[in-house]
Amino acid sequence: MRVAFVAEETAQHEETGATRRLRRTAELLAGRGHDALVFCAPWWDGDHETFEREGVTYRAVTTEPPGEVPSGRFALSLPGALRRAKPDVIHAAAVPKHVLAAKTASKLARAPLVVDWYEPPPAAAVTASKSLRMAARVPDEVIAPSETVKTRVRELGASADDVRVIPNGIDVDAVRDARVVEGADIVYSRRLDEDANLESLLLALAELRDKGWHAVVVGDGPERDRYERQAADLRIDDRVEFTGTQPVEKRIPVFRGAHVYVQTARREAFPTDLLRALACGCAGVVEYHVESSAHELVEREERTFRTTSEQELTDALRSAADLPQMTENEEFARYDHRSVLERYLDCYRDVRDSFGFF
Repeated sequence: MRVAFVAEETAQHEETGATRRLRRTAELLAGRGHDALVFCAPWWDGDHETFEREGVTYRAVTTEPPGEVPSGRFALSLPGALRRAKPDVIHAAAVPKHVLAAKTASKLARAPLVVDWYEPPPAAAVTASKSLRMAARVPDEVIAPSETVKTRVRELGASADDVRVIPNGIDVDAVRDARVVEGADIVYSRRLDEDANLESLLLALAELRDKGWHAVVVGDGPERDRYERQAADLRIDDRVEFTGTQPVEKRIPVFRGAHVYVQTARREAFPTDLLRALACGCAGVVEYHVESSAHELVEREERTFRTTSEQELTDALRSAADLPQMTENEEFARYDHRSVLERYLDCYRDVRDSFGFF
């Protein structure tokens, strides 16, 4: 199968949840022998039109990096570039101008359009943005990483039958093969920005200062200094270790050695590190927030707790401490990259079978 991805900005430009997901999907497809092409702004040196990495062909639609040229030029150039590529399926990131341009290309190339809507649109945009509503309605299929995002896309006008949930995948073999790094009883990992809400965990830990625990916070960001000051103000800074950003190959061993993983972020399209930690055997404690999908991973799972208040979070940490230690949990093997890739392939086959030109 020949899949044309549309994303002006890629993970090589900036690592975000959406760009990592697109890169991972394209590389998994290429690894299975499919043709994966990414139509994007250039991120490589030189003036050549294409660049290949990990089996994926990146094709420059414009000559300037994103941000240095209005996205309108990228959108105007898309239909012709996609038509020449002759894809079986067009898979676009949820940027309204690019989605609408990809829809035009879909008709020209006689290939169905799938849109991967990773980040939920802000609540105000649901009623305010005509372009967002159009972008939700014109694809042949919309993919969302969670039911939370699916609900928001449906609020934009997408039909329920045309929105399919495909979660992020994880490398289950990497979990099984990783060593165990002991020392962390409780782990939190995320970019420390305004949505991190680490203060909820720090306040709960302060309530448990009479217990024997050591917490590790993995991640960096603009709010890190504030959280470190808060830990000091609560007199728990000697028991809360801030490690900064760590690659996934270093995070997994810490997860395998930890007892509890805590997710308190206010906004999360899909909590991939929570999934990794659950696969590593951690008990999961999730604070519910309407803009976060984290609760979906723990609603029907053992060894997990969903909380809605500071007191519930504290009580959940107490209860989680009583659970037996584990270093892996096979219940989450269903999220392996290979299984998730099959769900993408099923989506592509379904839209091709129902597309009017086939």
